[in-house]
Amino acid sequence: MREIILHFKKLDWILILVVLLLVGIGLVSIYSSSLARGDFLNFKKQIVFFLFGFFLMILLSFIDWRGIKEEPYLILFFYFICFLGILGLLFLAPKIRGTQHWYKISFFTIDPIEFLKIVLVLLLAKYFSKRHIEMYKLSHIILSGIYVFLPSIFIFLQPDLGSTLVLISLWIGILIISGIKLRHFLLLCLFAIFIFILSWQFFLKEYQKARIISFFVPIDPLGVSWSQIQAKIAIGNGGIFGQGFAKGSQTKYRFLPEPQTDFIFAAIAEEFGFLGITLLLFLFFILIWRIQRIAFLTQSNFARLFAGGFNILLISQLFINIGMNLGLLPIIGIGLPFVSYGGSALISNFIALGILESIKVHC
Repeated sequence: MREIILHFKKLDWILILVVLLLVGIGLVSIYSSSLARGDFLNFKKQIVFFLFGFFLMILLSFIDWRGIKEEPYLILFFYFICFLGILGLLFLAPKIRGTQHWYKISFFTIDPIEFLKIVLVLLLAKYFSKRHIEMYKLSHIILSGIYVFLPSIFIFLQPDLGSTLVLISLWIGILIISGIKLRHFLLLCLFAIFIFILSWQFFLKEYQKARIISFFVPIDPLGVSWSQIQAKIAIGNGGIFGQGFAKGSQTKYRFLPEPQTDFIFAAIAEEFGFLGITLLLFLFFILIWRIQRIAFLTQSNFARLFAGGFNILLISQLFINIGMNLGLLPIIGIGLPFVSYGGSALISNFIALGILESIKVHC
């Protein structure tokens, strides 16, 4: 009993409190938009996802993270399970809004991509923790890139451009914090430009091209540009103090599309204004800082790279989602971590937090 009490004392409760507040803000916004739609199923499911994810976080905090570090084949096993799950989406997943993105089981959907993100953080942290002094070797960059690009190809074919970009951002980010050479980084930039040109010519769907073009020139205010225009209106409506809970006109009258997922930032901004968004961003800042603090406390390169990689994952998704809502980036379907509706994303993020809490307790 004493050991359990001591364990809970060692947990980073500031980090946990911040996450609880972020999830709480998300639940309030999801409930508000559920009122407008008269459908509370997503709200109820998000509560279940949260409770299950929180339980997993506490459970994982009791497991010594060094066991994961010392079992590379276990990480590879999880990687191949996720890879098979992503490959299976192309054959077994139903088409939902034009994409084969989720396995549907009764009332629930499972997105293996969200779990792959965390597994890739583990895999890349393990790979580079032993090779950080050999980053001058181009072979390490190429091999680590294969781990990322193999599933990314099939994710892109779903089509899911947003998740593909997040995985590539994760890989590049970990390369940078691992100490990639400048010349290799410039080669990657040239390669990225080549891939973009190739994708534009042969692989991007017409609606994906239209979304990118509409980001620069609003070509169809009632069509492809509608979502971002309504998001900007919602954010503008919020002002300083917001219109109040369940009083956002864009959400209430269903002008704002996907207010529980892609555009939850705009929904929160409309109802709680600049002050609400400032609080939201402040909580994300504290979350990122507490994760990085765990990295500073440990002497393990693996633990540092895992914490840094998870932060890169959070920052990239935060940047893309807010950029989409503000009209600074094209719409590519990325939710707000811990806030947007989505069980797979929420549970996988809690799994990562459980590993981080284990690092904090056992470092």
